Amino acid sequence: PEGATVLPGLNCLELRVHPQRGRGVSTRLPLDKGTLVHISPVLLFDHAEYKEHGRHTKLDHYTYCWQGGYALALGLGSLFSHEPFGHENVGFTRDMKQGLIKYTALRDIAPGEELCICCGQNVWFDVATGALSGQAETSTSNGIVCTGQQQQQTAESLLQCFDV
Repeated sequence: PEGATVLPGLNCLELRVHPQRGRGVSTRLPLDKGTLVHISPVLLFDHAEYKEHGRHTKLDHYTYCWQGGYALALGLGSLFSHEPFGHENVGFTRDMKQGLIKYTALRDIAPGEELCICCGQNVWFDVATGALSGQAETSTSNGIVCTGQQQQQTAESLLQCFDV
């Protein structure tokens, strides 16, 4: 449907822009604890390639440690926001044999809530707090949701990247 972010088989997820965190993933429907939320195939980089190229780019902020190197989660996998250990609502499992990362709800998650993983204790960025809740004031444009103080132009500029 027009205006919806559609992900085959998992169309309850959407991108939102958080005032401090930037883009993140939220759910439009309730998710029960244990629900498989998303599966991301990965793009693999060996140690040498990543050391020479990847770590000097924005990719460095979105990769996962992987056997033999690093992996970039495709789909929404690299867009989950971070919460410190014990505060995340989504866990992930690396399936190295199949080249996938599987994301699962660690607790019941309400509609509108931001989906957050724990990136570990030694993160390289300032941790923004306050995951989005379902009560956030939002405006939407073709499935891109701006929250709080964000302007509609933010959503429109993001849409240009998606050729919507």
